[in-house]
Amino acid sequence: MTDTTSVIPQEFSVREAFDLVRDLMTPDPRIYWADFLFHITLGWVAFFVALTSPFFSIWQLLAFFVAVLALYRSTIFVHELAHLKKGTFQKFRIIWNILCGIPMMIPSFTYDGVHNDHHKPDVYGTDADGEYVPFATKNPIEMVGYVLLSILLPGLLVIRFLLLTPLSYLFPSLRKFVWERASSLTIDPNYKRADDAIRNDHNWQQQESAAFFFVALVISCVLLGVLSSDVLILWYLIVLTISLLNSLRTLAAHAYRNPGQERMSFTEQYLDSINIPGNKFITELWAPVGLRYHATHHLFMSMPYHNLGKAQDRLVNGLSDNTLYLTTIRYGLKDALKRIWHESSTYQSK
Repeated sequence: MTDTTSVIPQEFSVREAFDLVRDLMTPDPRIYWADFLFHITLGWVAFFVALTSPFFSIWQLLAFFVAVLALYRSTIFVHELAHLKKGTFQKFRIIWNILCGIPMMIPSFTYDGVHNDHHKPDVYGTDADGEYVPFATKNPIEMVGYVLLSILLPGLLVIRFLLLTPLSYLFPSLRKFVWERASSLTIDPNYKRADDAIRNDHNWQQQESAAFFFVALVISCVLLGVLSSDVLILWYLIVLTISLLNSLRTLAAHAYRNPGQERMSFTEQYLDSINIPGNKFITELWAPVGLRYHATHHLFMSMPYHNLGKAQDRLVNGLSDNTLYLTTIRYGLKDALKRIWHESSTYQSK
């Protein structure tokens, strides 16, 4: 495999690539519904089994493992919602929020609009990109810190919707801060959400209110003895584990080489994104819903997740020169993390 830091092809035929995959751009609602409904049902059933099984029994551990993976996959559909054509899949969006987004404390508005900026040519990799931190140019310990932040995330989500939501309406000056600093799923702590960073979820206030009432109801039921505190503990552990998985996947999604001051060329942006085809069963567990084909996704951001694998095969085998395309491929999660850690360490030693 070619080292992208030493040999960088200068051209890539987007037209030729698109000609190979033009028939793969239409999402199939049947796949979305079947995939999501199966996994969200499996996830909550496994949650219930883990909750009611004997402490640390094989059944509880197995149910916990299944709940994490099924709810993780269900959660990642928020990425698809950010890309689906404006005004489409509205029923799917509502059901996703009811069954997944609100119970997991990440209603779809927290990604809507924000993620679309990540794909804008003038924004990607710059200081304005909330989903980009130049880890490869920073001390490796910052990657460790980013992953460990997952420990705090469940608590921060509860604080965001249980406390900050009502307080921000009581104190209007707080409203602006909550929108800019506490309403976006990003990895850059310095990111400030723009006032107009909304694409589909113009009902975001209803989503925000629903998340508040949901968490308030659950905590009230625990305090009144209607529900066991084990419900909150299990939810915390599952969200924590999902966050850990996703943070590692995020580190493997890009090379994160751009310091952020200048706009990257198309070739640089593409080479900064990563594909990890891996094993379709194992890799799909930690990079679900098409995210193992992240470089291909950045080529064709409107392509539905269920066609990215087909696109990968066609581009590898059908491009007249697939050299550049192959430079985005990693052997697996370990390989991707090892490379970015090495680049970061090497950069610091210069």
